[in-house]
Amino acid sequence: MTAKLPAPVVLENGVVRLEPLTLDHVPDLFAASGADEEVWRWLPAPAPRSEEELGKLALGLMTDDKHVPFAVVLKESGRAVGWTTYGDVPGFDASIEIGWTWYGRQVWRTAVNTSCKILLIDHAFAFGYNRVLLKTDHLNLRSQNAIKRIGGVHEGTLRRHRKRPDGTWRDTVCFGILEEEWPQHRARLDR
Repeated sequence: MTAKLPAPVVLENGVVRLEPLTLDHVPDLFAASGADEEVWRWLPAPAPRSEEELGKLALGLMTDDKHVPFAVVLKESGRAVGWTTYGDVPGFDASIEIGWTWYGRQVWRTAVNTSCKILLIDHAFAFGYNRVLLKTDHLNLRSQNAIKRIGGVHEGTLRRHRKRPDGTWRDTVCFGILEEEWPQHRARLDR
């Protein structure tokens, strides 16, 4: 590990509350994504077919020392609608990754993703990181556009980076946000 990952904390704004992921979130999470192939299409695991399968994925993240997972809870309803994680970035000093993120379709194209990224990026820079990395599948144009919209700068593409759950190879598009770039993007997003 190149840097100490932040301890699990609660982060919140007017739209979402990010809280440490627990198995208690699984029923809400399964209701939000339930075996939805489109939600899970670009993720490193196949769509879970049951709460038990989703619980195993959640437990894997919760016990992995390379991730700090958060449940994404809508402030309005109090229900978990997705999860996101901080991840270790081997080989880079003072960098942290935001990834393994998904949201149920009911919150796509809402303020949820931007609200989550603002909280996570603010916290990462306050914690002492100087760079935030965001990655996605080269075929996931929706995610690439969302990352660019929050200020991610394309840093390159890792060809045949890892296999998808279906066995095909994924090229991974990498974006970064530097600490000194963030205030300008943050101000724009606040407007």
